[in-house]
Amino acid sequence: MIKFKSIAKSNSAAQSTFRIRQLAALSLTAMLVISGCGNNTASKAASTSSQGASPSAAAEASSVPAADKLNIKVSFYPMYEFTKSITGDLANVEVLVPPGVEPHDWEPTAKDMADISDADVLVYNGAGMEGWAQQIVDGAAGSDLITIEASKGLQIIEGTEHEHEHEHEHSHEEEAAAEADHDHEHQHEESAAEGSGHDHSHNDTAAGEADHDHDHDHDHDHGGLDPHVWLDPVMAIKEVRIIEAALSAAFPGNAAAFHANSDAYITKLEKLDQDFRAGLQNTKRKDFITQHAAFGYLAQQYGLTQVPIAGLSPEQEPSAAQMAKIVEFAKANKVTTIFFETLVSSSVADTIAQEIGAKTAVLNPIEGLTEEDAAQNLDYLSLMRQNLEALIQALNE
Repeated sequence: MIKFKSIAKSNSAAQSTFRIRQLAALSLTAMLVISGCGNNTASKAASTSSQGASPSAAAEASSVPAADKLNIKVSFYPMYEFTKSITGDLANVEVLVPPGVEPHDWEPTAKDMADISDADVLVYNGAGMEGWAQQIVDGAAGSDLITIEASKGLQIIEGTEHEHEHEHEHSHEEEAAAEADHDHEHQHEESAAEGSGHDHSHNDTAAGEADHDHDHDHDHDHGGLDPHVWLDPVMAIKEVRIIEAALSAAFPGNAAAFHANSDAYITKLEKLDQDFRAGLQNTKRKDFITQHAAFGYLAQQYGLTQVPIAGLSPEQEPSAAQMAKIVEFAKANKVTTIFFETLVSSSVADTIAQEIGAKTAVLNPIEGLTEEDAAQNLDYLSLMRQNLEALIQALNE
C-alpha cells in the first residue's frame, strides 16, 4: 500500500510540515512496545553511512541545503542504492538494517520506529521480506509518512524450499527447456504490461501500480513467497521505476530530476542484464547449488536452475535427509562448487563441499554490505558482477 502526501503542495510548503510528526512518532513507538518488537540490539547509528558508500558520495558534495532535502528511510541495502540513485542530492537516504546484519529477521527498535515516523518517506522491498513493514504502513494511516513498496505490482513467485527434490524426476535438459519457456513467457507478459519502461508517463505508472495490488502476506514471514526480486537485473529495473513513480507523484516538483536520475541508473542495469544474458547463455551446465534459496528470479530470468540447501530464510537448517539429497545430487551431477553467502555461517556449505570434494565460493544475495564491501566502495552493480563471474566459472567447470 502506498500512501502519499497531497501532491498539490509545493516542495517548500511540504517541507514546512515534515516536522509535525511527534504525535505519530509516539503512536508508532507505543505500538512497537506493545508488540514486543524492541529487542533488536544492533546499533542504528552504524546503519546510516557505511551501507551505501558509493551512491552517497555524490550527495556529500551536494549544493542543496540540508533543510531542503527529503528525509528518506529505507529497509536494507538494495533499497538504498535504488532510492539514492533516483534522488541524488535531493534527499538524505538512510538504511535501517545495520551493516553486517542479516535483514530477514531484523526488527526495528522503538527508536527506529520513532525515526521512521519522523521521516518523509519509507522505502521497503515488500513481498514479505520485511516482516515489520506492514505494522508501520498500518500505523502511518492518516499521517504524513509516505510508504513505498518497491515490489508492488510485480509478478512475485512462490519460493520453493527444496527445489533439488525435483531434480531426480526430470532430466537437466528438460528442466532447462522448461525454465527457458517459462522465462520467455514471463518476459513477454511483463513486456506487454509495461512496454519499454521509458515511454510511460509518471501518472500512468503510478496509476498502474495502484491497480496491481498483489495479495501477499506481509506478516512476520515470507508466507511461501520469494521476496528476492532485486537479484534479477530486469526486476531491479522495475523496482527502480516503481520507487521513481511514487516519489514523483508525491513530490512533483522533483519529478524531472527523479526521472533523469532513474534513466541514468537504469542504463547501467540494462547493461548488467545484457552481460548476464551473454555470460550465462552457453554455459556447460545450468544448475547451481546455493546455501539460501535467494536466486529464483535470477535463475528464471537466465534459464538456470537453483538447487538450494536451505529455504527462503538463510537461517533455516536443512535436515539430515535434505543434506543427503543435496550430496547425492552433487555427486551424480559432478558439481564442483557449493555457493555460500556473506552474512550467515558457511558451515553447511563447507560440510557438503568436503563430503563431495568440491570447493566453495560466494554467491552474494546482496542483502547488506559487509565492512569489507563498504571499505572497497562496492555497491549493488559491482557485487552483481562478482556474482556473474562466480556463476560463469562454476557453470563451465
